[in-house]
Amino acid sequence: MKIWITRAQPGADATAARVHVLGHATLVAPLLAVEMLENVEVDLTGVGALAFTSANGLRAFARLSADRSLRVFAVGAATAQAARQAGFKQVLSADGDVAALARGIASRRAEIGGAVLHPGAAELAGDLAGALEQARVEVRALTLYDTLPTRFEPRQIEQLADVDIALVHSAKAAAALAVILKNHPQPHLRVLGLSKAVLKPLARAEVSQKTFAPFPLEAALLNLIDR
Repeated sequence: MKIWITRAQPGADATAARVHVLGHATLVAPLLAVEMLENVEVDLTGVGALAFTSANGLRAFARLSADRSLRVFAVGAATAQAARQAGFKQVLSADGDVAALARGIASRRAEIGGAVLHPGAAELAGDLAGALEQARVEVRALTLYDTLPTRFEPRQIEQLADVDIALVHSAKAAAALAVILKNHPQPHLRVLGLSKAVLKPLARAEVSQKTFAPFPLEAALLNLIDR
């Protein structure tokens, strides 16, 4: 089958490599592009730990700060791996969603010894800050980048006719996909989402199938391809 990789770079290439291992062809055509914000200052005064809900947030922080001494709480394995590759030594993965990450941080709040800094996108996936505030954990959000819809050229639209499955990792990407499908229907397309919430913007999209992973992990998403 031919699988459309819709996530932003550099994650798109990593996902494409995993799909190739499964024996499928890929179309790497991200629906979103990461745009780093300029003139952002990172203040770690009083910060006891870092929390990341995406590998992009981790990379953006690592680009701006050389500090690798703080404990990192990561939403999942990919983000945790990115943290270790960036040089962080204390990395804990929630292996789940934002709610699981919040629970993991709250259970260790006595060990943190300061505020939790949550660097990420202008539009964050889930409300980690709200969940931590309810758990009485001091949290600060820091916007480092934004994700913007990419413009699809006519050639890319034509290529969609050969695609069997689209993999969607975020609700924002799903919203961008919904716009494309409204203007260029693909009724044969199967759409696989990282979670039920991710697929919500595609509620009215006319496609052959919409399925979400049982766990918000890319491995679980990829397992849906051959089902």
